[in-house]
Amino acid sequence: IEYAINRYVNETNRLYGVLDRRLAGREFVAGSGYSIADMAIYPWIVPHEAHKQDLNQFPNVKRWFDAIAARPATIRAYEKGGEVRSYVTPMTDEQRKILFGQTAGSTAKG
Repeated sequence: IEYAINRYVNETNRLYGVLDRRLAGREFVAGSGYSIADMAIYPWIVPHEAHKQDLNQFPNVKRWFDAIAARPATIRAYEKGGEVRSYVTPMTDEQRKILFGQTAGSTAKG
């Protein structure tokens, strides 16, 4: 499992680097204006610590991340998300099996 963890931590690091280079010289992913691209990418960067990524290694990503995190709409959205998550019940073993345990073979008919 150590190999798999290292592989994906390193791949995540590579992708943070791609994003950092993309943000060089521009305020947002698609240029000077906040767009759906930023909205789509931002939630993937929120758990950067869990991804074992230090945003200080990616100054453009850090600047971009901090700017989006400070937006009033982002703050409201994440507050609302916390309210929604407070009502979510943990998955049962059966639900987890259905969500994560299926393969092409296990779902084949016949």
